[in-house]
Amino acid sequence: MGSTMRSDEDSEIERSRESLGVHDDGARNEWLIPQLFTSVPALNEAASYLAETTSYFAQCFSEFADQALVRDSSVNEEELVTFSSGDTMGSVSSNFHSSHGSDVSDASDAIVAVPSIHNGIVRGSNGQSSQTTTEIVQSTLNAQSGVSLFQSLISRARRTVRGSADDIGWLQNAPGMPPVEDGTGRFMELLDSIRHGVHYLPNSLVYLLVPGLFSNHGPLYFVSTKTYLSKMGLTCHIAKIHSEASVEKNAREIKEYIEEIYWGSGKCVLLLGHSKGGVDAAAALSMYWNDLKGKVAGLALAQSPYGGSPIASDILREGQLGDYVQLRKVLEILICKVIKGEMQSLEDLTYERRKDFLRKYQLPRDLPIVSFRTEAGITPGTFASLSRVAHAELPLVAPLTVSQYAKLPVVMPLAAAMAACAQLLQVRYGENSDGLVTCRDAEVPGSVVVRPKRKLDHAWMVYSSLNDEPGEADASQVCEALLTLLVETGQKRRHRATMKDD
Repeated sequence: MGSTMRSDEDSEIERSRESLGVHDDGARNEWLIPQLFTSVPALNEAASYLAETTSYFAQCFSEFADQALVRDSSVNEEELVTFSSGDTMGSVSSNFHSSHGSDVSDASDAIVAVPSIHNGIVRGSNGQSSQTTTEIVQSTLNAQSGVSLFQSLISRARRTVRGSADDIGWLQNAPGMPPVEDGTGRFMELLDSIRHGVHYLPNSLVYLLVPGLFSNHGPLYFVSTKTYLSKMGLTCHIAKIHSEASVEKNAREIKEYIEEIYWGSGKCVLLLGHSKGGVDAAAALSMYWNDLKGKVAGLALAQSPYGGSPIASDILREGQLGDYVQLRKVLEILICKVIKGEMQSLEDLTYERRKDFLRKYQLPRDLPIVSFRTEAGITPGTFASLSRVAHAELPLVAPLTVSQYAKLPVVMPLAAAMAACAQLLQVRYGENSDGLVTCRDAEVPGSVVVRPKRKLDHAWMVYSSLNDEPGEADASQVCEALLTLLVETGQKRRHRATMKDD
C-alpha cells in the first residue's frame, strides 16, 4: 500500500515537471536546491520542486529579454544624432547586410541620411519616430532588470537554504592536513584514576587556562578548575584577555602572557583553551611560534571551533533572506554597544575567516595537541530542564564610579538553549554538535582526539559546578585528564624523536 502511494506521488511530481517544461538534464541540476533536510524527505521533494519551478520562470524571463533585444536591433537603422554649435549633424546609417555576408569596411561607403526634425521629435528617412526606439530600449532594460532581480532573489534563497552544508568538516578534506589519533581510551583510563585520587600532572609546568567568548561577563568561568588545580600544588593562571576581541588581537596578548610567565618562573607553559579561547591560543602559537618555541609544552583545545562554527557562519553570512539581517543587527548592538566588544570576535569564527586564517598560519607539526569534542543531549528531558543555569554578570550602562561598573546578575537556561541549537544542527545538516560547534570542526588535524560518549553541551565545561551529576566526573577532573593526556603525548613525541636520532 505504502509503495503504491509513493509511486503515485512520484508520478504526480513528474507530470508537474513536464507541464513546466522541466527535464532531467544538466540545466535542471544546476538549479536544484541541495537536499539539506535529510530526516524529512517530504521537505526535500518540496524544495526540489520549488527550485525547478523558479528555474522555469527564470528561463521565461531570459527568453523575453532575448526577444526584446532582437526587436530592438531590427526596428531602426539610425544609430546616433548629435547637435554641435546649434547645427544639426546627420546620423550615419549604413546598409549593413551581415546576413548576406557583406561587411562595411569604409565609413565613406555608408549612405548618409539627415533626419528631419518636427516639433522636437527626430524622425528617420522612413518617417518612424525615435520615441518608438526609446520605448523599446527602455522595455528591454526593464526586462533585463527584472531578470537580474529574479536571479538575485533565487541566489539569495539558495544561499540561505544551503547555509554551511559545504563548509562543515572542511578541514578533514583539506589536502596536506595530518591525520588525527584517537585518544579516547587513554583519556577514560586517566579520568578513572583521577576520580580515585591518583594524579599525574607535574609541578614543573605552569598551566594556563584560556576562556572563550563572553568570559569577561561570567565570573564562574574556569574559576573552579583553577581552584582545583591550585589545591593540588600546581601553578595555574586564567588568561585575562578581552574575550570579545578579535582572534589576532587576543593571540598577541596570549603570546605576551606566555613570555611573562616563562621569564618569571622559568617553567614551560601548558595551555588549555575552551571554545574561542582554544582558537585564540592556537592562533598565538601559529603566529608567534618562532618566539614561543621552547616556552610552550603543549595545547589542549576543548570544544573549540577550530575549523569554524555553523552558528556564527549562518548568522553572519551576507546575501541571505529572512530574519538573519535583523539578527545580525541585534548582535552588533549587543557586542559593540552593550558589551563594548568587537564584531570581529564573532566574525573570526565563521568558516570563511577560519579558512583565510589557516591558509596563512598553521600549528607547528612538532607541537603536542589534544582536541576534546562532545555532543549535547537532545532528549525531551533536556529541553524541559530549567534548573541548570549559569549566573553571569553584565555591566550596566552607567558606571558607579570612574573605575568600577555596576553589574547585573542574569540567569540563563543554558542546557535547554544548547539542546535547541544541537537539534537545529542535527535536523538541518545531519551533524552532531555540542550546541555551537560540530564534532568534525572541533577536531584539530594532527591532534589526539578525545570523543567521550557522555552527552555534554558547550557550556558544561565552565558551568557544570552549578549542577553536578552524581557518579560522573566534573569539569575540573575532565580538564585535569585532558592536561595529563597532553603531557603524555608530549613525552611520547620526544621519545620518538630521540629514537629517530639514535
